[in-house]
Amino acid sequence: MALAACGGTGTSAAPGTGGPAASAQAAGGVRLVKPGKLTTCTNLAYEPFQFKQGAKVVGFDVDIVDLAAKKLGVRQEIVDIDFAVIKSGAAMAAGKCDVAAAGMTITPERQQNIDFSVPYFDATQALLARKGTGATSLADVRAKGLKLGAQASTTGLDHVKKHGFDPTEYADSAKQLLGLQSGQADVIVQDLPVVLTWLKKPEIAARFELIAGLDTGEQYGIGLKKGADPVLLKTINETIATAKADGTYEQIFTKWFGKKPGELG
Repeated sequence: MALAACGGTGTSAAPGTGGPAASAQAAGGVRLVKPGKLTTCTNLAYEPFQFKQGAKVVGFDVDIVDLAAKKLGVRQEIVDIDFAVIKSGAAMAAGKCDVAAAGMTITPERQQNIDFSVPYFDATQALLARKGTGATSLADVRAKGLKLGAQASTTGLDHVKKHGFDPTEYADSAKQLLGLQSGQADVIVQDLPVVLTWLKKPEIAARFELIAGLDTGEQYGIGLKKGADPVLLKTINETIATAKADGTYEQIFTKWFGKKPGELG
């Protein structure tokens, strides 16, 4: 399991083992996995939400959780771990982290194993295809017999499966994009902000194009252990609400997406 520290520290450390012996109190009596740190599980790379920039992990989700860490009087430390382990709740149940911020959609299935913060991002899906397919919808993908790829354990995968597809599954977004670039897939389904970020790169925009948006009505939430510390959950919810009220959220949003909330797509 790889780990990278962020929040301006530029340092790294070994992951905490969790459990009562490793926990410590932060502001307001919040119990944390590691003393002086708000440990966050995520899945790299998922630009612009969380990705490595040199030795640091940066991104939209990182900045949002940094606000909560600051309020608690601690620094954020990030653990890179498989997304399936995050969405199942296993990572937090095992004491690997205090919270999960991984561009994770709030779903009834996940809520059985994870407590979520209030929503902090309105998301939707998109189809990215090699140029020249002539497809403009999922229906076209089927009609033209195009090869579809999706990231494993994601709502994008769930969405296309509900529409009768059996796509090639990739472990993470980087492998998924590589599958498209290498011709293993003609089209991939991925969160719209991720697709838009990829298309800012000339080498991607030269060969691939956004062919359709899929309005799935999703919202991201910060995940916590089931039966989470109510003070920690309250702190995160208050942090998100305050950031939206005082303009900090809009600043962070514009920094990573180049547009204001509500203007994506």
